[in-house]
Amino acid sequence: MLERKMARVGFIGLGVMGFPMAGHLANHGHDVIVYNRTKSKVLDWLETYKGTNAETPSEVAQNCEFLFCCVGNDDDLKDVTIGELGAFSNLSENSIFIDHSTVSAELSQELSSIASTRGFGFVDAPVSGGQVGAQEGMLTVMCGGEKDNFERIKKLVACYSKSCILMGKSGSGQLTKMVNQICIAGILQGLSEGLLFSETAGLDSTLVLEVISKGAAGSWQMENRGATMVQNEFNFGFAVDWMRKDLGICLEEANKIGTSLPITALVDQFYKDVQRMGGGRWDTSSLIARLRKI
Repeated sequence: MLERKMARVGFIGLGVMGFPMAGHLANHGHDVIVYNRTKSKVLDWLETYKGTNAETPSEVAQNCEFLFCCVGNDDDLKDVTIGELGAFSNLSENSIFIDHSTVSAELSQELSSIASTRGFGFVDAPVSGGQVGAQEGMLTVMCGGEKDNFERIKKLVACYSKSCILMGKSGSGQLTKMVNQICIAGILQGLSEGLLFSETAGLDSTLVLEVISKGAAGSWQMENRGATMVQNEFNFGFAVDWMRKDLGICLEEANKIGTSLPITALVDQFYKDVQRMGGGRWDTSSLIARLRKI
């Protein structure tokens, strides 16, 4: 029986998503080296999983066949890739950089072009499924890039995903993630209004969720956030601040390609109201808190 080949992989960014994703790679037996700007996260990860750490993105890139990344925004991604101590300065030919961050398609295309000129691959691979999905290894991954590079990373990404699909050329993963965020925004606003209606009408909202979640109104948000919305609990999950960053990317791209996103623009303003309430770090399901305050 042939032994499964283990890979030498790096992981940049140990936030609520990257921490468990890198952990899944380690748990599958891969040789993992991690980097995070906040050192305490690195120490926590090393206490939880088997692996090593680097002091800079450039150092983590040394001798890595595959380098994964999950950071907060375009500026963060530029810093860890093409910044002064960025990973791109040290990646070897034929290695692949896999970016799980949610950033602009334009930046993904720019970094893919730079990677190509330097002889290594680049795949934009944003994820959906939230913190729970990352912890349970059940993320959905939408990829953009060359098919050969995608085929090489599939088994690694499978360590923490239930679905990984190549959507097209570089930037296609980010464009697909924009569709994802547009849909989520509308669903959460509708769920918030529905639950507020339930409360005002004097219904038992827990029972309401139990019955309607089995029908056409059912959604991931209803199944995973409905109960906590009823309980007015939001101190977990994907933060409003990050959702507004993502929706800003969606709206900017919509302007570029000439399409209209009126509901998305409206919900973005609703999230701005939540931020003004002090809820910038609340989960995105906190839209209902805004309605309760009105």
